[in-house]
Formats: sequence, structure tokens, C-alpha cells
Amino acid sequence: MSIKSTTPVSLGVIIGNRDFFPDKLVGECRTDLLEIFQKVGVKPIMLDESQTKLGGVETFQEAQKCAELFRKHADQIMGILVVLPNFGDERGVAETLKLARLDVPVLIQAYPDDLNRMDVARRRDAWCGKISVCNNLYQFGIKYSLTTKHVVHPSDPSFATDLTNFVATCRVVKGMRNVRIGAVGARPGGFNTVRYSEKILQRHGISVVTVDLSQILGNANKLTKDDQSVKERLEAIKAYTPTGRTPDDKLVQIAKLDVVLADFMTEHALDATAIQCWTSLQQNYGCNVCTSMSIMSENMLPSACEVDVTGTLSMYAMQLASGSPSALVDWNNNYADDENKCVLFHCGNWAKSFLPDIEISTAPILGTTVGEENTYGALAGRTPASPLTFGRISTDDPKGIIKAYIGEGALTDDALNTFGNRAVAKINNLQNLMQYVCRNGFEHHVVMNASKTAGILKEALSNYMGWEVYEHQS
Repeated sequence: MSIKSTTPVSLGVIIGNRDFFPDKLVGECRTDLLEIFQKVGVKPIMLDESQTKLGGVETFQEAQKCAELFRKHADQIMGILVVLPNFGDERGVAETLKLARLDVPVLIQAYPDDLNRMDVARRRDAWCGKISVCNNLYQFGIKYSLTTKHVVHPSDPSFATDLTNFVATCRVVKGMRNVRIGAVGARPGGFNTVRYSEKILQRHGISVVTVDLSQILGNANKLTKDDQSVKERLEAIKAYTPTGRTPDDKLVQIAKLDVVLADFMTEHALDATAIQCWTSLQQNYGCNVCTSMSIMSENMLPSACEVDVTGTLSMYAMQLASGSPSALVDWNNNYADDENKCVLFHCGNWAKSFLPDIEISTAPILGTTVGEENTYGALAGRTPASPLTFGRISTDDPKGIIKAYIGEGALTDDALNTFGNRAVAKINNLQNLMQYVCRNGFEHHVVMNASKTAGILKEALSNYMGWEVYEHQS
């Protein structure tokens, strides 16, 4: 699945050239590119035709000019597209990227030759030139991506898909290198599974801001139902979801907690949160935080429960890849005797996008120990059939690395008579996947997204982030 950007994304563009080949190919290429950029929502940053010969890059001096242009727009450029209308000069491309020092994803495209136009006036040889460019980038230690077809014309539908997927890859890489996650409260004592290494995450640009749950609850308890901020949040909650049989005083509690969490996120410029829930929140405050987490996730500020920091990091990565909300789920149950289906479940914090029948309810399992009256705020709802990308990012402390697994499947409309947030997933070779999850020490939480974006995630997390990524083959 290709994901079109809703707002134009700036890409640096290098048009490679070599003086053995006709210059007019460079000029024609420029026209082709402007057409496809308009189609997929890309704002190009490239040399003007007057700055170098037709705006191409061949010599070291031209590489310097292009690199200077890229550095000037470094805060805008999310990735770089290298285009080869002919063989191109591999040194010019490599030197430009080296001098620009942007450290962003790079996509290499090369034009196909026309069998009926292989004369001196129209011959391209870009098939060969692309190999040379990639060889040089490999020598320089510059990471790069490839189009699906070795050579492809910009008007080919596959290139539009390649380009939009590359833009999504750029979003993931930029976002993951700068993400800020709030860890609200301590990890629940009974959940060793969500342990993680802040230090390993920080080495990869991922910052974790911690706050004690008592501080959050203390600030919430200072608010009253008459505070304007609480009234506004209460109205927002009622507009977001039916409240079912939730008592008014519980709705006020939920709203007060929502105000404090929003303030915490604003104060620390957070992109995502992981919140202690089980069971301190119910015992010490008297409600669930699921509704607030759902609203945040729906608004592209993913939130995971049980202080699952790498879980919410996984949600954020999938959100960046697809442009749609993610949900943290449990690999929870078998689905009868079907070895390729399972039940995905959680108390009730999934984004509204997954729950067309959304309603505020309680968490019956948790209620058996803390009292169901203290679990209002959990959401009930069934996720209907949709595409599925699933996956999980984790820190592996013994190895000192970040690792992940990803894959695709489908959510189905199979019958499921239970409560909470629930879905049925069909994943080919599911038993082999579970073997991999268990043998490699991954958490019981996984993340789902209603998209087909495993390839984008693999490219971003493995190639550019340098993480160990397993892509499940179905």
C-alpha cells in the first residue's frame, strides 16, 4: 500500500548527468519529475537550470553547489531523490551527499532505455549507471533505497508507489530519531515483560521523560468539576464517545485526569505516552485512563498502557508509516481451531478509528480485584474487517540493540462474543510467528495498524535506523 502525504514533503533532488550522453535528457527529466511531484505531493529542492548545465550534477563544483543548496534547506529536507536520466556521474552524486551532511534517506531512480532509440542521440545506459552510483554510496557509507524496478520511468505507476512509500519511510526515520515519550508512573510490578532500556533508546535519539504517577493524580485531585478546563474536557469526551452507563462523577474524574495528562504532554513537548494503569490508578484514583489514551491515539499522540514505552514507540512508528492511528493489543487468545487466526484484545484504550461502536464502559477482568466501579473509563468496542500491519519494537539489553518484528495480515468479521476492545486477526503462518516471538523474548503486547505498511517499516527501521528487523512472510 502506498501512503500519499496529506501535506507536501520537501525532498532534495539530484539529477545525475554525464557529458558523454545527450544533455537534453536532463531537461526532459526535469519536466517528468515536476509532473510526478505534483501528483504525489512532493516539494522539490533542486538546482535551477541556470546554476549548472540544465540543473544536473556531474562535476565536483556542481556537487558543491547542490550540497550548499541542500544545507540551506536542511531543516526542510526529509529525504533525497537521486535521478539518473542517463548513466550519471557516480562521484558527483556521492560527493553531493557527502558534502550536504544531511543524513536522511536517499532513493535511487534510473531511467529505462527504449529499444527503438538506442542510438547516440537517445542512449541512456542508466541501468549500468545506477549500479555505479550505488557502489559509490556503499563505499562512502551512505544508506540508500531502491525503486521496485531497477530502471523505471517517472510516469510508471510503480514509481509513484515507490515515491510515496519513500516519503513515508522518510517520515518514520525523521520521527523516530527525534521522538519524545512520556513515561507516566512506574512499571506495574507484575509486568516484567514491559521492561526496556532508556539508555539504548537514547543512543538512537529516542528520549523518555518520566513523571511519578502520584504527581499526576495529585494535580488531578486539585481540580474540580467547576474548573473551565475540566468542563471543556468533559464536553470533548462526550463528543468523542457515548458514555453508556458511566456515572457523572466518574466522567468528571476522567476529565480531570485528561486535563493533567494534556498539560504534561504540552509542558514536555511529548509525541507519545506510556501510562501506569494496572492497578494503581484504579486503587488510588478510582477510574481507568483508557478514554484519555484513546483520544490521544486518535489525535496521533499514541498512548500505551502498563508503561509500555517501546509499545508506544511501536505505535508511533506505524502511525508515521501509515498516517493513521495505531493500537496496542495483547496477543490474547486462539480462535477456535484455526491455526492462522487469533484474538487481539485489551481492556479498552484503542483509538476510535478501530471502534465504530465505541462506548465508555468498565474493565470486568480488572474489576474482579479492584471493584468494577473503579474501572469506568475503559472503552468497549469491536474492530471490523480491515487491512492489518502488526509489529513490535523492543530493546534487547543482553545484546545492547533495538530489535523489531513486523508483518501483514487482515482483521476479520469472524464472530467474537466477549467484552472490551477486541478483534480477530488472520495471519498466514501464525504459528511460526508465535514461535519467533517466544524464542526471541518479545513482549505479549503487539501493535496493530489498519494499513499495509510492513515494507515501509522494514526499510526505515532496518536500513536507516540500523535495527535488527524480522519481517514475517505470509
